[in-house]
Amino acid sequence: MSTSAMPRRGVLTLVALLLVALNLRPALTSVAPVLGNIGEALALSPSWQGILTTLPVLFLGLAAPLAPRLIRRIGPERSVFAALVVLAMALLVRPYIGTLGLFLGTAIAGSCIGIIGVLLPGIVKRDFPRRVSIMTGLYTVALNLGASAAAGTTEPLRQLLDGVAQGASLSAWQGALAFWLLPAVIAALLWLPQLRGTKPTRVPARRGARLRHDSLAWQVSLFMGLQSSLAYIVFGWLPTILQDRGLAAVTAGLALSVSILLQVSTAILAPLIGSRMRDQRAVLAVVITLTLTGLLGCLYAPIDGVWLWIVVLGLGQGGTFSMALTLLALRAPDATTAASLSAMAQGIGYTLAALGPLLVGVLHDWSGGWNVIGVLVSTIALSALVMALGAGRNRQVASTQGTS
Repeated sequence: MSTSAMPRRGVLTLVALLLVALNLRPALTSVAPVLGNIGEALALSPSWQGILTTLPVLFLGLAAPLAPRLIRRIGPERSVFAALVVLAMALLVRPYIGTLGLFLGTAIAGSCIGIIGVLLPGIVKRDFPRRVSIMTGLYTVALNLGASAAAGTTEPLRQLLDGVAQGASLSAWQGALAFWLLPAVIAALLWLPQLRGTKPTRVPARRGARLRHDSLAWQVSLFMGLQSSLAYIVFGWLPTILQDRGLAAVTAGLALSVSILLQVSTAILAPLIGSRMRDQRAVLAVVITLTLTGLLGCLYAPIDGVWLWIVVLGLGQGGTFSMALTLLALRAPDATTAASLSAMAQGIGYTLAALGPLLVGVLHDWSGGWNVIGVLVSTIALSALVMALGAGRNRQVASTQGTS
């Protein structure tokens, strides 16, 4: 390939990556704004609503180990394309085939997102080895924009469809959820040029086994899971919490959207600052503290001042997630190890993270309110801080290059 073609290939890959990243959260954040409508239409208790918000996160983790197998069989680019196609199909059918179909489609969508989430850090490490931090920031920005768009527009879209359908609220929430298959279809079409000339990556099947005996790898994985648990509690329950505290449904959805949108700033800044420091412990401690402060403010502070806590929460969570992704690259000595660490961290991490939104539903069902949720999020945040102090040290995991 000529030197003039290299930058063009890099730009095309960057654009394609960002379009794919846009699709890694709408399947999740589109549910929360209409969760009440879903629960009413399908007679779901708060506990079952908690299971619905938990399923995609659980399958993010359960499906993550499939990514290395797909790389070996069809290569990373074709794996991303296949996952996008299945994601679009799951988003199309999940609102329309009853309660079982809703849960099954949600699980499949979470699996596809989990696979893509494992694949992208390895592609970034391979194609942009000298720009890992900025690429991670841009990737996180795109992810947040997709999440924010779904959180902020799903309820207005439902209301629009409800008006068109003359009060058929069931059809309205179904159409609002199904709408989010369109970005997945567009991303799949625009990803097609990445398939040219690609082939499976021949790597040993047990290349990541060494990481399971590496304490640093476990610290990175547990930090990924604990900060993700807080994120999915917000994605799954914040609009419902704010509605119960007095906000209108559209305003509550907008609050989640604004919080996610604000993550863009720290999603870029935190990795840039952290990668220039001797280690990342200080940055991690700051963003975790902001996250917990924002969550507690949303739960307990006067509702008139909720927008302050929405801002604090967004700034914190943008930094925690982008730093979790950055650690996957910074703690790996090569692209092969980065892919293995990504699979381990997201597999273990998201499986652990699924407990967060599930416990919120169970505790709310048990207590009849939201006060006890503060104890849960505080415990998770403090545990994340402990893991961050280990994962943030200036060390690298053992290389899995050539591991058999």
